[in-house]
Amino acid sequence: MIWKPFLTTIPIAALSLTLACHACAQSPTDWAAFRGEGARGVASDGSIPQSWNADPENGPHEGVIWETEVPGLGHSSPVVAGDRVFLLTAIADDGEPELNIAAGGNIEAAENDGEQSWIVLCYDKATGGELWRQIAHQGMPRATRHSKATHANTTVCVSGDRVVACFGSEGLYCYDLDGTLIWKRDLGVIDVSKYGIGWGYASSPAIHDNRIALICDDPDHPFATVLNLTDGEEVWKVDRADVCERSWGSPLIYQTEDTTQMIVNGWPWIVSYDFGTGEELWRLEGGGDNPIPTPFEANGWIYITNAHGGKAPIYVVRPDSRGTLSVNSEDKSDEESDEDSNAIVWSVERGGSYMSTPVVSGDYLYLGNSNGVVRCFHARTGEKMFEKRLGKGAGVIASLIADNEKVICASEDGNVYVLESGPEFNVLETNPMGEPCFATPAVSSGTLFVRTTKRLVAIHPDQSPSN
Repeated sequence: MIWKPFLTTIPIAALSLTLACHACAQSPTDWAAFRGEGARGVASDGSIPQSWNADPENGPHEGVIWETEVPGLGHSSPVVAGDRVFLLTAIADDGEPELNIAAGGNIEAAENDGEQSWIVLCYDKATGGELWRQIAHQGMPRATRHSKATHANTTVCVSGDRVVACFGSEGLYCYDLDGTLIWKRDLGVIDVSKYGIGWGYASSPAIHDNRIALICDDPDHPFATVLNLTDGEEVWKVDRADVCERSWGSPLIYQTEDTTQMIVNGWPWIVSYDFGTGEELWRLEGGGDNPIPTPFEANGWIYITNAHGGKAPIYVVRPDSRGTLSVNSEDKSDEESDEDSNAIVWSVERGGSYMSTPVVSGDYLYLGNSNGVVRCFHARTGEKMFEKRLGKGAGVIASLIADNEKVICASEDGNVYVLESGPEFNVLETNPMGEPCFATPAVSSGTLFVRTTKRLVAIHPDQSPSN
């Protein structure tokens, strides 16, 4: 069953002592931001499906509740809030540009990148029917994109009855759940680039305590900012030119008894800010010079990785750390070395992921890579468990998600691989989707929502095949 989108374009005018909060989820069944609560990527309300078929060329659909065609190009992940699913997309006004799936190694900007419409989409969670769409912005892109990227790479964030969508250079928008525009804000040109080629904005917003956290790391004027959810007005803004040349990850909001932190991957520094004031709390010298994965919380610690330019570290940091942290304490005083040894739970120099954000399932940390290699480390000690390749062409760009028994790897080759959680490499299922998968899946009430390059698919093991 393929739902045809409604052509309704509406004008813009109209727990414990420690709590991790990436977004204010409205209920345990919500997946209200990129990778869900705490950016952990873990299903908190049940298990994730293990076996299905969503590729008609592979036989009858199995376990598919519904599927709907998604217009345009977007790597935006689905977000689930209540009875609705949200996505972002960008539709070219002239023609239908394709992604250059094989362009992983080149640095070229996309060709034929003319006028676009940046759109927020809302679907019915139960049926996949389109409830509304809003054109946030129309015009020529203010920054280029990589030929494998899109102009809608970010994921919306939902808090209460507010839906926040960030399109980078094309602005920040706040809607209610019915698609009415509450406010919008121009962020200026954010051309997150290297070698003079813009690769596309990809930092999703995070919401906490009625405030929005944003990272805008254009190399010419990188900054972090917090805005009021109510009206979009600035609470604080910090220049990041001295700590970061560029980044694509999303901010993690982490709350403890006495402090709320905004933790940001970056290069040459990973930085934690006081969420209320913008004051720097701690910094750690980063590794890879194209930081993309989002920091996330597990076991009460902060997990951070980046991998490019010959370095691929993994860092696990205690959130109560302060000051300039260092993995190497050889050149420091005994007192400083003791502080550093307490701050860094464990680290490894090699094994991190380039684009995909890792996930912790049970006692183990899993990382996927664009070359199809999956690595596993003990999440508490850093001991390496395995390093295996999923298959030829099985590049993992999407971030990993998991429940307590399984790890989900959505792949460029059009398959979603389901791994058994544990210290040994065991592929439980290889589930065909029919098209490449770049967006990170979402989970709600045991239903898996997977965005391919063409469709949004809802999967549940107890459902009959779609007709």
